[in-house]
Amino acid sequence: MRSGVKVAIVGGVFAVVASGVGYGGYNLWNGLTGGGSDIGTRADAAPKTGPVTADEVTSTARDFLAAWAAGESDRAAQLTNDPVAAGPAVLGFREGASVSEATITPGTPVGAKVPFTVAATVTFEGVSKPWSYASELTVVRGETTGRPLVRWLPSVLHPKLTADGTLRTGVASTASVKAVDRDGKELTAEKYPSLGPVLDELRVRYGAKAGGTSGVETWIDSGSSTVPDTTLLVLTKGRPGVLETTIDADVQAAAEKAVKAYGTAAVAAIEPSTGAIRAVANSPAGGFNTAFRGKQAPGSTMKIVTAAMMMQRGLAGPGSRVECPSTVPWYGYTFHNLDDFEITGGTLTDAFARSCNTAFIKAVKPLSEKDEENTALGETARRSFGIGLNWKIGIPTTDGSVPESQGVETAASYIGQGKITMNALNVASLSATVKNGGFLQPYLVARELDDREFAKAERLSPEVASGLLRMMKAAATSPRGTATGVMAGVPSPKGAKTGSAEVGDQATSNSWFTGYSGDLAAAAVVEAGGHGGDAAGPVVARVLKAG
Repeated sequence: MRSGVKVAIVGGVFAVVASGVGYGGYNLWNGLTGGGSDIGTRADAAPKTGPVTADEVTSTARDFLAAWAAGESDRAAQLTNDPVAAGPAVLGFREGASVSEATITPGTPVGAKVPFTVAATVTFEGVSKPWSYASELTVVRGETTGRPLVRWLPSVLHPKLTADGTLRTGVASTASVKAVDRDGKELTAEKYPSLGPVLDELRVRYGAKAGGTSGVETWIDSGSSTVPDTTLLVLTKGRPGVLETTIDADVQAAAEKAVKAYGTAAVAAIEPSTGAIRAVANSPAGGFNTAFRGKQAPGSTMKIVTAAMMMQRGLAGPGSRVECPSTVPWYGYTFHNLDDFEITGGTLTDAFARSCNTAFIKAVKPLSEKDEENTALGETARRSFGIGLNWKIGIPTTDGSVPESQGVETAASYIGQGKITMNALNVASLSATVKNGGFLQPYLVARELDDREFAKAERLSPEVASGLLRMMKAAATSPRGTATGVMAGVPSPKGAKTGSAEVGDQATSNSWFTGYSGDLAAAAVVEAGGHGGDAAGPVVARVLKAG
């Protein structure tokens, strides 16, 4: 055994248990039957083809896991389809991560996939701590040799490890931090899983500023100055500095539960009167922060901005009569309403409440006569809603984008399609801006911590502000409002806007919803969730009720 690394040993031989069946009698140094062995194969035999067999999956997984657990990085690497990458990575598990013992136990194979658990001990400068987690591997047939091999992916070693990451154990490169909500309640990734990536970012940026010191940890070194490292195990704690955030623990808990009901979803909540971010949650939790960094078409929630543009340009007001036919042509393309409904003799407020696509396209057509149709929406988004102004909330976010458009894309942009991209934070800010009567840049930690410059936009005029409030209230309370059912139990004053966005070849649209209640605004997106009120609506309603 190298460097004191141990494996599960029974009677001096490797033993691994799968489905209650013990595999014994295989010496660590010979007798391996997986991809690295030529025993029983003629040198001139043609490489095998076709799917790997159940026996090949079992034996290859067993041999690879045995070599890995024993610290035999060369042997383990030869049992993969990419030994050049696998060898250093397996070696890094033992040396870089300071793993002194490892017992790796496979579960029941499912086809070519084999789940397994790792029970390791990490030892650094006389301090040891157990480290357990689960992962999986897949066995494939080698393209040239025909032998069964483990498909090499860094996630085999740890599910959070990527090609750019490296396992490390030592004194942490960043100071410890104890993040608390606005009332001083501690925020942890264990209690609020969606905050995991957020807390990692906050630690990198503000750990030292908050007075924290570093402890001894096992982590994934991201290899990037812009991507935070991921802590996997804490051997000794540093002294955490206390960092105050704007999160409201109760609203955060509601947001976590709301998105968990969907496979892929995101929600963000903002206090309109201050811009303080009260919650952010994603499903799946702990991965990519879609709520802050996503870039998706926002669908009809964009009609908030389009309606503001229409009022600012003198095209229509909340009480103006507008046409809402079932379809409307634009440069050879025909836009439809849902199920081709139409409104006869309705107002802009009626069109907004029922989310009439054609009204928000047809009524804007006069801008083409003034050569303004390609830029007007983007100008309103920037000047009145702060979209695209490089928000500095305290951790990285992605700005919304409303670029100049041409032809059919221009009409599509009025209903939140085309080239427009937003995320839940951006869309929540649209509602917050309406409720407040003007844009306040969202933020997660106080700007005084690092003297960040907040983005600024012009306040809405009283006429535009009151008009948007009237339209959003109608969508949330009028008998035929698309948000009325979902918002029924949400306290007043309230307003909302539904949306659905078509995405490429996706069979079902993404569901969008944004709204406000009292001094809380929120927005959510549910991938392939359908109509705005069907999936994203209940998420937002649950968050607003918690506020």
